[in-house]
Amino acid sequence: MSELKNISNAVRRTIVELAHGCKGPHVGSALSCADILTVLYFDVLRLQDWERRDIFILSKAHAAMSLYATLAESGILDRALLQGYCRNEGDLPAHLDRFSAKGVEISAGSLGHGFNMGLGLAYAFKKQDNGRKVFVVVGDGETQEGSIWEGALFAPTLGLDNFTVIVDYNNLQGYGRPNELCSFTPLKEKWQAFGWHAIEVDGHDHAALGRALREDTQGKPRALIARTTKGKGVSFMEDQLIWHYYIVTDEHKARAFEELQ
Repeated sequence: MSELKNISNAVRRTIVELAHGCKGPHVGSALSCADILTVLYFDVLRLQDWERRDIFILSKAHAAMSLYATLAESGILDRALLQGYCRNEGDLPAHLDRFSAKGVEISAGSLGHGFNMGLGLAYAFKKQDNGRKVFVVVGDGETQEGSIWEGALFAPTLGLDNFTVIVDYNNLQGYGRPNELCSFTPLKEKWQAFGWHAIEVDGHDHAALGRALREDTQGKPRALIARTTKGKGVSFMEDQLIWHYYIVTDEHKARAFEELQ
């Protein structure tokens, strides 16, 4: 697991670098799911045969920096493209565009959409009986979207045991704590009631994430509630609402890099 820790730290450094370079928001949102993406791309996803690869979708697409950084670290995305993140004439937009780079599977930005696009892919793979799996990361605030629960009702009916949703439960969204804005807990029990194999885990524990993502779901779709911290890895950003929108200055970058060595 020490190797995964080194990789996730490298991913976080790239996230901070990207946020600093474009003076854009959402660094806290990207940092919170860095461990999840590290475990997926370096331990779980089957990517060797690209034409038959497992699919990952980042439905909380405002955290696009986390996907770009992970893809670059894995060698799937050309690292030179990172220089054009969220810049005029650049190749990588602040929200995901599937035509921008290898490894970006869908265009996303409107919350709740990526989840259901993933369900459609999982259904197609199931019909084709090709063994491919789909993994989708959604935000905890994103689960307030009605489209999420429409899909959640439908997936067990279709027997989509090749589908996993991971809720990045960092307990902060754009304007506050999710429960302050829309009561949606208990989250694990809600997914269970909808017919999912639901698990709750520390979203920064690489070993625990790996085990949960391999656990037998008894024929059900999997819902992994990953308890995370917004801004994880950079102490002055952790669990601070302002880092949903704050920009990374030269001073912020220097302090963050000291902690991420």
